[in-house]
Amino acid sequence: MASFAKLGLNNKVIEVLSVHNNELLDSKGVEQEVNGIDFLTKLTGYPLWKQTSYNAGFGTGFRGNYAGIGYTYMTNVQTIGVASTDIFIGQQPFASWGIGKTSAQWISGLGDAPGLTTTQEANRQSYYWDEVAHQADSSTPKTVGWALRSNSDSTRGFSTISKTRS
Repeated sequence: MASFAKLGLNNKVIEVLSVHNNELLDSKGVEQEVNGIDFLTKLTGYPLWKQTSYNAGFGTGFRGNYAGIGYTYMTNVQTIGVASTDIFIGQQPFASWGIGKTSAQWISGLGDAPGLTTTQEANRQSYYWDEVAHQADSSTPKTVGWALRSNSDSTRGFSTISKTRS
């Protein structure tokens, strides 16, 4: 089965449908995306479809990611390791994050969160992205963004411990 994403306003995915592979075959028996789009357009009366695939891998395969409702279809994205420059990508988590150079995933300008020490793990601490602190950082390049939090049983919430990244 082939999967197709229905695109709405601003290329947002609003539905994903499956089509039997036979519907994609051309006169030489080769699958063609346009045949799937034509099939779905005739079936639904809606013209804006793009093929997606579970073979996308995690941000590195056909169009970067399997399209999900709420994902965005983007064109002319310069990512290395993605088979094409048109991708499906989930919602941007923070305004400061950009699309990775090696995958179709959102990443912070500071990279991944720092690793936890054994003590931090034992204390059930974790890192989270603090967009407000990142935007307030006036250094060039920015160094603030990942913040360490501790799950405090006494407050039943999270408390910030540190807002800097070394």
